[in-house]
Amino acid sequence: MACILLKLGRFEEAEKIYRSLLFMNPDNYKYLIAVQKCLGLYSENGQYSADDVERLSALYNSLKKEYSWSSAVKRIPLDFLEGEKFLEAADNYVRPLLTKGVPSLFSDLSPLYEHPGKANILEQLFLKLEDSIRTSGCFPGSSQIEPPSTLMWTLLLVSQHYDRRSQYDIALDKIDEAILHTPTVIDLYSIKGNILQHAGNFSAAAALADEARSMDLADRYLNSECVMQMLQADQVGLAEKTAVLFTKDGDQHNNLHDMQCMWYELASGESYFRQGDLGRALKNFLAVEKHYTDMTEDQFDFHSYCLRKMTLRAYVSMLKFQDRLHAHEYFHKAAAGAIRCYMKLHDSPLKSSAEENDELSKLPAAQRKKLRQKQKKAEARAKREAEEKQEDETTSTNSSKSGKKQQARPVDLDPHGEKLVQVEDPLAEATKYLKLLQNNSSDSLETHILSFELNMRKQKVLLAFQAVKQLIKLDENNPDSHRSLIRFFHRINNLPAPATDSEKLIWNVLEAERPDLRQLHGKSLVEVNINFLEKHNASLTHRAAAAEMMYLLEPDKKLQAIKLIEDSTNNTASGNGVLGPIKEWGIQDCIDVHKLLDTVFADQDVANRWKVRCAEYFPCSTYFEGVKSAITAHIPGSTSESSPENGDVPSPQAKLEGDAHSLNGTVHVVDDLSNLSMR
Repeated sequence: MACILLKLGRFEEAEKIYRSLLFMNPDNYKYLIAVQKCLGLYSENGQYSADDVERLSALYNSLKKEYSWSSAVKRIPLDFLEGEKFLEAADNYVRPLLTKGVPSLFSDLSPLYEHPGKANILEQLFLKLEDSIRTSGCFPGSSQIEPPSTLMWTLLLVSQHYDRRSQYDIALDKIDEAILHTPTVIDLYSIKGNILQHAGNFSAAAALADEARSMDLADRYLNSECVMQMLQADQVGLAEKTAVLFTKDGDQHNNLHDMQCMWYELASGESYFRQGDLGRALKNFLAVEKHYTDMTEDQFDFHSYCLRKMTLRAYVSMLKFQDRLHAHEYFHKAAAGAIRCYMKLHDSPLKSSAEENDELSKLPAAQRKKLRQKQKKAEARAKREAEEKQEDETTSTNSSKSGKKQQARPVDLDPHGEKLVQVEDPLAEATKYLKLLQNNSSDSLETHILSFELNMRKQKVLLAFQAVKQLIKLDENNPDSHRSLIRFFHRINNLPAPATDSEKLIWNVLEAERPDLRQLHGKSLVEVNINFLEKHNASLTHRAAAAEMMYLLEPDKKLQAIKLIEDSTNNTASGNGVLGPIKEWGIQDCIDVHKLLDTVFADQDVANRWKVRCAEYFPCSTYFEGVKSAITAHIPGSTSESSPENGDVPSPQAKLEGDAHSLNGTVHVVDDLSNLSMR
């Protein structure tokens, strides 16, 4: 009713109902935002005038008096307050949550880092609170002694703050101190793992996540977080063993597929793609695509059911869901991953059996005999495993405990995706998924980048040009948009004169469309590239794109292009920190530049110099082999040792025994406490 009145413009009546709703639930953000709309004090972009800020402050001050226990009433003003008023409000909001020990406090405050200047104010506040608790045991201006855990939660908050600002050394020091203070809090190990992941040390992050998981073997979230970290570190075998601890008995991998565990399949596919195993990568990406096909087919059973049961609201909701099904984030990632796999197969096709036989014939007779024996053994082993699996599936049709018969699951004849990579035309397969992305994710830059790359390989000039126009329309300042523009017209300029009628028609279309591109007005491609560099001279990624295009347009200026990258300066960001400077460069951008120097420019010495330089900026990164990259997942105050591959993953039986052991320990503690109270 209140929503309808608001849309009708009857604000006083709507406000009255919303305030009655607030009386029932003062922590509902929607009700509070709706009251602002009724009073004309809501802005979609978060920009408010000084008068609006005063009126909003008065509104929330009155609400605080009425609902002093409401967290939302205290949190929302942090979005519009500035300066000293923001500092005071943030101080009042943070203190009780640190005393109570709320692990999600930083996640709540994280959106404030997008507001200019507020990150520095929060940093000064956090350090002031930490220093006061260290020295006096109290918050500033308070005489009440805080519990010992308050310092630990404050250190956790400070470490997350410096992690967000990419100051990983300080963040690790703070989180290590928190672990030394209270080594039994699981959140500390998870957060330290996240910091190491952001710092570029994926193996140590996986070890920390495994340590957190082992502290509570019954927590499914910790298990999933550990699996994700292991997949990020390309420890696929360990990740699968850890993931199946929470699946049913039997064929564990198929259970993950049957449960439509798409985040696991996507992360596995990305890991296999990084390792160059395109078969298994495609297997995982196409498994996600299969889930969406099943969802599309399942809707047909729902039509008659909804009409028969008259569940019309659910029916309309289902129809809307089906309309945007292929626009879902997981489908986009799976389709994009499959397209990248197919393009890589096209660029580096697998050797045919004839080519393999030719290579074998060149080997000595003894080596050739050994290789053939190994192949025969591998084929026999695979056949035997398939037969054993078939027998297991057949026996699973016996009666279960409930007396019901279980249906045998069909055997996967291609578990490693070997048949998936044996396609005659990889680009044709990639086109199927590209069309789905173009129809459902047309507002994504990645969609049009993939379209450009694919159509350039297929020699589809007009479709590639269409992708270039879409990229410029979405973000003309993006480095990939600039690369696509230069690469396309450089390719067109080097084509021979059109001979056939179709080639002439294509040429006429390009000549007619070219004046519409503002970047090319009366300029050569070299001038366009120079203008792009001058406009984005301070950005590393833009300088790298301009250098790459300089080398493409003028190959004789290779040294000048390399110098353009090496002369880039890692400037200090605008919001400088209290404990140290905050640099602008991100670790992934530096990795991309190193790969560019190593592959496109093919200069190993320059790539090594860049690697040494970046190792100073990211000392924990294993990619750049920084001075702290060999760091293990050392847990301060812990005596347990872990193997190089995160230790052994406990079996479900060991997990149950561990839980029973923990329970027994809890019983003994309870008995001791009860005896103490009786004494």
